[in-house]
Amino acid sequence: MAPPRRPGARPPEAPPQGPAPRTPERLKQRSPHGAHAAPGPVREVLEPGQTPWSTEPESSFSTWARRFFRGLVVVVLLLAAISGIRSWIAPNKTPETVVSGQSSFPSAEASAVATRYAMSYLTWDESNPNARPAQIGLDLAAGLDSAAGWNGRGKQTADVAYPGEVTADSNGITAVVDVRVRVYTFTKRGSSWAAGPIAWQRISVPVARTASRVVVSGPPTFVPDERAPLPSNMPEAGKPDDDLTAATETDAEAFFAAYAESDKKVSAVTAPGSTIRSLNGAVKFSELKDWQVYAGNDDERRATAAVTWDGVGDTTLSQTYTLTLRRTVATDGAQRWQVAAVG
Repeated sequence: MAPPRRPGARPPEAPPQGPAPRTPERLKQRSPHGAHAAPGPVREVLEPGQTPWSTEPESSFSTWARRFFRGLVVVVLLLAAISGIRSWIAPNKTPETVVSGQSSFPSAEASAVATRYAMSYLTWDESNPNARPAQIGLDLAAGLDSAAGWNGRGKQTADVAYPGEVTADSNGITAVVDVRVRVYTFTKRGSSWAAGPIAWQRISVPVARTASRVVVSGPPTFVPDERAPLPSNMPEAGKPDDDLTAATETDAEAFFAAYAESDKKVSAVTAPGSTIRSLNGAVKFSELKDWQVYAGNDDERRATAAVTWDGVGDTTLSQTYTLTLRRTVATDGAQRWQVAAVG
């Protein structure tokens, strides 16, 4: 028999069912070009465990370049640590030395070149006309005429040359050299040559500095070599001291007699502490023609002496000397003036 049913009881209702689950589908992005734009490419579905990127093989050059730049960075860092970054940013600047044309011009070489050229230039012989151009070509710049103005006639020989002042231009490339040359002249008599006067000639030689050496840049010119008077501002000898002149004249004669003979005799009559070399018998003392001591302080004085020397045979030669006298005091208190320097 079935149990009795409770009055008013309702049978249990089934729970409401929602909409059925949708099948998964790929999300679509809204195109910025509108709804009617063509859809973009569909991404492939990744397999389980697959990375979202792909690897490509790297070339050997790329590997070498990467390692090279890494090594370069390491080297730069090491150099920075050794030398200091400060020296890279603010290095010590050494001031540049300004060299003028006069100081940079090779004056010694210019003198040597001009001296040799001057002797070649003032030497010629018509019986050997090729000798002069060959000698001139040693110093003349290439491409210039080695005849140097000579017409190929006559005979003359230069044997001694002395260079003087080298005047360089401000450009430091060119200069002129003053040279004095002694020449022996000859006069043709028939088929022979007779010796003429011996003369000193003075020429100005133009030179130029090249990358390798100094060369003569053109023909020289003659310049006058006249005697010149003394300048008006020559220093005066001073006021004569006649008393000291008379008191020291005998000592002066003894000094010059020893000065002509030997160093040992000179050292015996000179002031203590002074060193004066003798003439070692080149000449003999003849006489003291003039002796003058000038006023000064109590310790040193200036003096002049006109001396005559005897040379070989009957030859005599007079010269004027300037000397320094120094006052000396002996152990017994005696005072005397002795020569301390010559010249």
